[in-house]
Amino acid sequence: MEKGNRRPCCHASRSDVEAGGGRSNSPNEVPAAKKVKLKERMVYLPGGEFLMGTEDKDGFPFDGEGPVRKVEVDSFYIDAHTVSNADFQQFIKETGYKTEAEQYGWSFVFYQFIPDEPGFQVQQLPQTPWWIAVEGAYWYQPEGIGSTIEDRLDHPVIHVSWNDALAFCNWAGKRLPTEAEWEYAARGGLEQKKYPWGDELHPDGEHYCNIWQGRFPQENIEEDGYFGTAPVTTFPANGYGLYHVAGNVWEWCADTFTVPGRASRDTASKVMRGGSYLCHHSYCNRYRVAARSSNTMDSSTGNMGFRCVADA
Repeated sequence: MEKGNRRPCCHASRSDVEAGGGRSNSPNEVPAAKKVKLKERMVYLPGGEFLMGTEDKDGFPFDGEGPVRKVEVDSFYIDAHTVSNADFQQFIKETGYKTEAEQYGWSFVFYQFIPDEPGFQVQQLPQTPWWIAVEGAYWYQPEGIGSTIEDRLDHPVIHVSWNDALAFCNWAGKRLPTEAEWEYAARGGLEQKKYPWGDELHPDGEHYCNIWQGRFPQENIEEDGYFGTAPVTTFPANGYGLYHVAGNVWEWCADTFTVPGRASRDTASKVMRGGSYLCHHSYCNRYRVAARSSNTMDSSTGNMGFRCVADA
């Protein structure tokens, strides 16, 4: 596919699957928080103006990464790292919330994580065959029945939809970041750099993010030390003290996905930022700080998470 066309990314949408059943209609209300929870883990960012977007030749113009433009944001607080399994577990214990994956009965799992046992595969996606819709794949059993997060409580929560992330924010007294807030924070004070730490992917030969190494999707040689998700504070933070704003898991933003100068046909898709452990330069070079993608509000996969913000 030629550079500039909208190339499918390393995630999958629930709308791509015909089998698997629908979501239940049971109420799933989350009481609003009286105060901001877990605020001690947030970073205060004074408002300011920055250059948002990119016209980098290595990017995907059809994603709406450009044009570069001046954008101003107000002061806000942002989570230093993505919401962890331990954080989400606390939310579930207090509210009894059921994620959309649990209501549907399945979520998308990367094919190399699925046990070689009968009954796991629901449907394989033709355009992205590395994604398998797996029955029983939820945030607390990420690879389906029999898997657990007990040794991954400090990893980012996954298999959460945009609606699930919004419910957590409501409980925590926070909100999802706007796309402008996310990029402002992710840049860490650097102007128009490719990554949150600069223009080199591996400064001095060191790894600064959790992405795919090797031939995608056949072989990951794990040079950064991780095959799947990494703990939420694994690599060095950016200039603002934020961890994993490149790689590890995609992060939901509040905005509906649109492309400047192009009419949107899908008002149900929300912006995602940051890339994930499945991103590779040969296919999904979207761990760059200005890269963007989207998914439908009810979709969930094994490489999608979120972090929250709060008004200052």
